[in-house]
Amino acid sequence: MTETTAQRTVPGPSTEHEDRSEAGDYPAAEAAAAMTAHLPQREEHKSDSGRPRQADILRTIGETGYRFVRGEQTIYAVQIDGGPIARPIRSKGGGGGTGSLRQCLIREYVLSTGRTPSQAALADAIAALEAMAMDSESQDVHLRVAGDQVDRWTTWLDLGRSDGLSVCIERGSWAVLIPQHGEGPLWRRSRLVHELPVPERSAVGWQHGVELLRQILPVSAESYPMVVAWCLAALRPDMPRPLAGILGEQGTGKSTLCRMMVRLVDGSKAHLRSVPKSEDDLAVTTAAGWCLALDNLSGMPGWLSDFLSRAVTGDALTKRELYSDDDVVILIYQRPVLLTSIEIGVLQGDLAERMLPIQLEPITGKNRRTERRLWESFHSSHPEILGGLLDLAALVWAKLPEASDKLAERPRMADWAEMLWALDEVTGWHTLDTYAGAQEDLVDDVIEGDPVATSVLRWATSRLTPWTWEGQAAQLLNELEVPPNTEEKDWPRTPAVLSARLQRAAPALRRRGVDVRKLPRTKNGRPLQITTQPVTSNR
Repeated sequence: MTETTAQRTVPGPSTEHEDRSEAGDYPAAEAAAAMTAHLPQREEHKSDSGRPRQADILRTIGETGYRFVRGEQTIYAVQIDGGPIARPIRSKGGGGGTGSLRQCLIREYVLSTGRTPSQAALADAIAALEAMAMDSESQDVHLRVAGDQVDRWTTWLDLGRSDGLSVCIERGSWAVLIPQHGEGPLWRRSRLVHELPVPERSAVGWQHGVELLRQILPVSAESYPMVVAWCLAALRPDMPRPLAGILGEQGTGKSTLCRMMVRLVDGSKAHLRSVPKSEDDLAVTTAAGWCLALDNLSGMPGWLSDFLSRAVTGDALTKRELYSDDDVVILIYQRPVLLTSIEIGVLQGDLAERMLPIQLEPITGKNRRTERRLWESFHSSHPEILGGLLDLAALVWAKLPEASDKLAERPRMADWAEMLWALDEVTGWHTLDTYAGAQEDLVDDVIEGDPVATSVLRWATSRLTPWTWEGQAAQLLNELEVPPNTEEKDWPRTPAVLSARLQRAAPALRRRGVDVRKLPRTKNGRPLQITTQPVTSNR
């Protein structure tokens, strides 16, 4: 079992009011008890001048038992004698499993006095505390994963527990502890944040836990290192990481693999989701949880492709705040993303450059396992698997500072490529080469799925290289031939549409030796330049 170091002991809740008062574990409860000791058994509706009102008692509980911070346009309450959990002030949902300040005040008042506060008094106390907290310190509030305030190579993982127990992953080591105020991150919780098991350290190193994961996952030996790499990337905050596309025919275990990858780093109750009807709905759920997992995609509409491309590299949604005319809410997110699909359809170039395809093979009847036994194995091994993944992460983090000097070429996801290089140095795997080869295959898929890119590539490479053409988009539209079996709606009808389609296909065409650029505007319009050159493949 992993040795757990607690820097702060958080007392558990007690149902006996007398024991809590004698122990003195809760200063807020003591203050409330002292202020209410003289009250009669049945509280009067009208307070006398010499007695503190309910609202003042509730406010005192909040002032003496909590400190307030401003983070992400929201004021949070942090229990002084509790873990590093940021509780929203008014949330009716209670901020996931942590409770809101409103709920905590009611609980402390009932345990201290044996009475229930009125809604009017509670509203007055919350309003006063919120106003007093306007001048509180500003502090970043994190969801599931956070960077360290001092060492940029150190990361933190929230285990989702009520006591704030967290994992600190340093270069070469990791530890389980409750971070003290000012020495670790402050966590916020939502209904999508679930509890992770306390990781267990193996005496033989990272190989034990990672091997347990390999035995459980329904994935081939070739794809398995990329699954591990994606899980490691999910432990680093503010890092652009590729979208894991789990592809395969029916019955290959796509949903099971996706669910296990998510639950490994995001809790045992994390679920897959279907694609919502609007981008706003998807942005809300993306910002509320750590991992975004979409199941059984039957196609890739344009809005979803653009959203996923932004979600893995970082984006924000600004929308009007409910019940207000002139205020806004900003949802900021950069998330690990997974999706499953039998046939994902035509990929746009932006998303293809941000995708990690994981192709699954059919499972034969001899190798197929029951869901019950599969998940029993996963849940029983989860602490050891997580411990092995943390052992490996600590070694990879130690190698990361060298990657920027040792890596000669970087793909578009440069941070991801550096992490793959460090992973290969530790394990002896070839994840960086595997990813580069997968990217080359995706380039072919992008070109084959776009009739404009296909036609331009065929037209340009039919000449001897190097070769340069310059002219207007209207001239190029007359030069190109429509590929066979191309529907009329998929072919541009105007030069402007052709120019826009070429701009989107330019990165993929460049990887195949055809460079498409827009030249400076002239009196006749903005000409195009197409240059062919020898292909330098990364295969």
